[in-house]
Order: sequence, then structure tokens, then C-alpha cells
Amino acid sequence: MTASTSSLAQQRTQFASRRLLAMPLAGTLAWAVVGVAGLTLSSPLQLVWTLYLSTGSIVYLGMFFSRFTGEHFLDRTKPKNEFDTLFFSTVAMSLLVYALAIPFALTDYTSLPLTVGVLTGLMWLPLSWIIRHWVGVFHAVARTVLVLAAWYAFPAQRFVIIPFLIVGLYVATILILEYRWRAVRQQSADSELA
Repeated sequence: MTASTSSLAQQRTQFASRRLLAMPLAGTLAWAVVGVAGLTLSSPLQLVWTLYLSTGSIVYLGMFFSRFTGEHFLDRTKPKNEFDTLFFSTVAMSLLVYALAIPFALTDYTSLPLTVGVLTGLMWLPLSWIIRHWVGVFHAVARTVLVLAAWYAFPAQRFVIIPFLIVGLYVATILILEYRWRAVRQQSADSELA
């Protein structure tokens, strides 16, 4: 069934039945690189560029990981799904927030883990709505609260604590998404047997 013959409700159900691990895996890797840079690099310029390049590459890493998670973002043979368009619009929204992060960073480069960490995490809210699951709300809210608290609590370690906090949230989110996906698959299998 193609997007032109599928209702939006059917497309939403199809989107929600996906594993949805490629992007969180990419985010985990990117933020881990930022955290390791925070531990090993001393130059503010190196820290800033590592954060920009790592977080800016999440979408490309996600495309790469999608080949292994079964999501295949670049597969042109898959039927068009309007919720793919919505999802990638939220990814684009996350990239546009650098317009807020960059001017702040020019004044205080240690603002980057806060601004990029919170603003790029906002894409999880619409994902939660699309898949009708609380995981995105959990990720976005926990990320916002914890990143802000860590930014104030550990001013000298912002490029270490905040990235590893985000990595921890990604790990929890990946586990929740995997559990959700297995439950969706089991429910689908049970309904086919009925």
C-alpha cells in the first residue's frame, strides 16, 4: 500500500511500528565524542569544533546506522510515509537552533553544551506524539532539566558532565525504544494469530 492509498492513521501506525534506534544510536555516539573531547582536549576552540562537528553529524550517522537497525532511511523502494517527512522536519528544526547557540557561544563558549543539548533534544516531543508513547516526552523533559541543572552545578566541567548525561539519557531511551518495539512486534504477531 502506498502513501497515496494509505490513510494518515495507517501511515502513523506503520511509522510507529519501526524500531526507531538509528537516530538515538547516532546521538549517543556523537555526544560520547563530545564528552571524551571534554576529558582530553584543553583548547576551547577544539572543544567547540568537536561539539559542532559531532552533533552536526548526527543525521548522517543516523542514516548510516539505519542500514543496520532495519530502518533504511535512504531506501527509495519503501512506500512514502508522511510521518517520515514530519520526523525529518523535526531533525531540520533541531539543526536550525544553532542560530541561537552560535551567538551565545561567541559570548561564552561553555554555553554550547546547554544550548545545543537542550535545543536539539526538543525533537523528541513530536516523536512521542507520532508513536503514541511516552519515551519522547521522558527524553526531552529529562534532558532539559538535567542539562540545565548540570550546567549550573558543574561550570568547570560543562563539556564533560553534560555530554555524558545526554549519553546516559540516550542509553535509557534506546532500551525503552527497544522494549517498545518488541512489544509492538509481539502485539502484531498475536493479532495475526487471532
